[in-house]
Amino acid sequence: MANIAEDAIPGESPVDHAERLAREKAEVVAKRNPEKIVLGADTIVLVDDQILGKPRDPQDAARMLRMLSGREHQVITGVCLVEDGQSSVASETTRVTFSEITEKEIGDYIATGEPMDKAGAYAIQGIASRWIPRIKGDYSNVVGLPVALVHKMLRERGLV
Repeated sequence: MANIAEDAIPGESPVDHAERLAREKAEVVAKRNPEKIVLGADTIVLVDDQILGKPRDPQDAARMLRMLSGREHQVITGVCLVEDGQSSVASETTRVTFSEITEKEIGDYIATGEPMDKAGAYAIQGIASRWIPRIKGDYSNVVGLPVALVHKMLRERGLV
């Protein structure tokens, strides 16, 4: 595990932000384990050009869910593969559409605890799936790891 600051750098694009965090996480772990192949990833949610990370508290989760309600947003996951000190970085973007969510639904969902450690305060593979009628792109990316992209990166390195 890598404990790094996840704050955006002024002027940094959302894609660059997700890729930088993935790289920083992977490189911290790789320095402690130089003989290992390390994969790092970071997922963000983007709505109205605002990056939504993990909620700080239940009120922050409610704020995020209100922002997503009835709208489309982007889920961006940066991925970094480190092998023998060499890093390769890529990212995947998926568009997700939310149905309208009522205040009661938001409160009930937050009470489950599910949104508290998720970018954008929801888990597509969990309870929130009932509010997601449409996605455009890689479902596994929204879950948190774009499997097809990771496989491609591993294949390019001759690791699979």
